[in-house]
Amino acid sequence: MGTTSNWLGKAIRGLRSFAYNSGGPRPKVGVALGGGFARGIAHIGVLRVLEQYEIPVDFIAGTSVGALIAAAYASGTTLDEMARQGSLTRFRDFGRWTLSRMGMASNERLDEFLHRFTTARSFAQMKIPLAIVATDLLSGESVHFTKGEISPALRASCAYPGLFLPVEHDGHFLVDGFLTEQVPAPALREMGAEVIISVHLEPGILDSKPRNTIEVISRAFSIIQTAANQPWRGETDVLIEPGVHHILWDEFVKTPQLIAAGEDATNAAMPQIKAVLDRDPQQIEEARQASQASEEI
Repeated sequence: MGTTSNWLGKAIRGLRSFAYNSGGPRPKVGVALGGGFARGIAHIGVLRVLEQYEIPVDFIAGTSVGALIAAAYASGTTLDEMARQGSLTRFRDFGRWTLSRMGMASNERLDEFLHRFTTARSFAQMKIPLAIVATDLLSGESVHFTKGEISPALRASCAYPGLFLPVEHDGHFLVDGFLTEQVPAPALREMGAEVIISVHLEPGILDSKPRNTIEVISRAFSIIQTAANQPWRGETDVLIEPGVHHILWDEFVKTPQLIAAGEDATNAAMPQIKAVLDRDPQQIEEARQASQASEEI
C-alpha cells in the first residue's frame, strides 16, 4: 500500500489544473487544519481520504499542530511517512522544559522536528501554497505567514499560551494561532480559495480531574472557545470533525486510532465535498453568504 499511496500522493499534488467537474473549471480548494496537540494526527487520515477520492488541494493552512501537518504535506512528505513519525513522537521531540516567567517550556526543537519530514526551510519551497497562523498577544489579532522562513512561523503557531514561551518575530509577540483562528479558514480565503474544507478537532471536556497544569490550561481554553464566537465557521464550506475528543493531548501512541478517526469523518463528509465541488463558484459564494447571514441573526 505504501508504494501506491506515495505514487497517488505525487499524482494528486501535480493536478493543479484538474477539472473536477467535466462541465467546466473546478473551484480552487483549500484545506484548513485546526490545532489539537496529538489529536492533530487525525489530519493525516483526512488528507489520505482526500487523496483516495482525488480531491485536489490548491491551498493548505494550519494552526498549531495543524501547521506542522500542513507544512509537511505542502513540502511533499508522504502521508505514510507522516504516520510513521506520528507514532514515534513524544513531547521531548518538540518541547524542552525550562524556567521562565513566560512559560514552562521552549519549542525551539520544532525546527529540528520539522526537518525529519522535509529539508525545505521557506514558504517559497512548498509544493502547495501554505499559510501558517499565529496570534499577536499585543494586538490580539491573527498573523498569517505565507512567505519567509517556515521555522519562526511554525514555532509561533504552536506556542500554546502558558505552556510554551511566546515567539518574538518581526515586531510581533506571538503565541498559538488557535486563540484567533481555531481553524485557519480565513487565511485560506485570503489566499484565494473558493471552497474551504475545515478540519476541527473538538477537544471536549475530560470526565476525570486534570492530571497537570497543562490540562488545566487546556480545559480552560476549551470552555472559552466553546462559548465564544467562531468566525472561521462562516468561511467554511465543508466541516470535518473527527471523533477525537476522548484522546489526551499527549497520546501520540494512539496514532492508528487518530488516523482512522480522520478517515471515518472524511468518508462521511465526502458526499458533501463532491456536491460543493459540482457547483460553480457563484453558487458556492451565494450559499456561504446565506450561511453567514443566518449565523448573524
